[in-house]
Amino acid sequence: MKKLAVWMLILALILGCAACGAEEAAALKLSAPTGAPALAVATMAVDHPENYTFLDASTIGAEFQKNEADFIIAPINAGAKLFKAGKSTYQLAAVVTWGNLYFASQREDFTAESLSGADLTLFGENTINASVVLAVLEAKGLTPKSVNYLAGAAETQAELLNSPEAIVVTADPAVTAAKIKNENVKTLSVEDMLQEAFGMEGYTQAGLFVRAETAAEQPEAVTGYLTAVEEAAGKAETDVAALAEAAVALEILPNAKVAAAAIPGCHIRYVAAADAKAEIEKTVAFDPSQFGGDVPAAEFYYDVK
Repeated sequence: MKKLAVWMLILALILGCAACGAEEAAALKLSAPTGAPALAVATMAVDHPENYTFLDASTIGAEFQKNEADFIIAPINAGAKLFKAGKSTYQLAAVVTWGNLYFASQREDFTAESLSGADLTLFGENTINASVVLAVLEAKGLTPKSVNYLAGAAETQAELLNSPEAIVVTADPAVTAAKIKNENVKTLSVEDMLQEAFGMEGYTQAGLFVRAETAAEQPEAVTGYLTAVEEAAGKAETDVAALAEAAVALEILPNAKVAAAAIPGCHIRYVAAADAKAEIEKTVAFDPSQFGGDVPAAEFYYDVK
């Protein structure tokens, strides 16, 4: 009986520690840009909205320097550049999105070949997204007549819908919404062309960063949180309906129809940073200046203890 009592006490302590760790993980705070990257944590955020802040993509870089959020989802190159410059101590814990870009047009004869000699409108001048698109075009031997830029995917989506002859680069979920609004919209996946040209299954676009102080002071909670994000991101493949419902509830996506149709094209996939290092360095090779001039140093990667 005494042995049984001891084992029951040990089990209670283990379960109590696990519950405490789960509570600590649930209380951690995250900031992320609205849109595709936020989908990685949507089913978590819908249960604890007070701990999640969704921002305009143009402001997410400032979150690193505030050093307040325990986690940040952001373009990997932005986090790497700030880390190298000494303006951020956030380490990359995982890659969560692998490219969601599309060439799109209403033109009846729209094909990859029609990109040559065309006036092409991209978004995000001097960003890694633009660098990847330009590298794909060059590798495929496609030379546009001109390349112009708008601020974001929403702006190129508007041009796509308003100009029947336009050829643009936009992103999911904006491109899926455009296709639902106008059945004449046709798309070519940049990621499919990337695989054809370079043998890459997407590129390391957005990542999950962990605050250095949080990692040092709450290692068990961080480990639990990363496990939860991996599970949440996995719903992009295992439970699209639940993820779509959460995305609409959080106003990340406008409605269930767009959400369910767009999620697969957002390429949400959780890969621990240490396991994605080689793929990150392949992405860096497209434009090292976007990452501060070179591949990230070893200390940029968060190592789960």
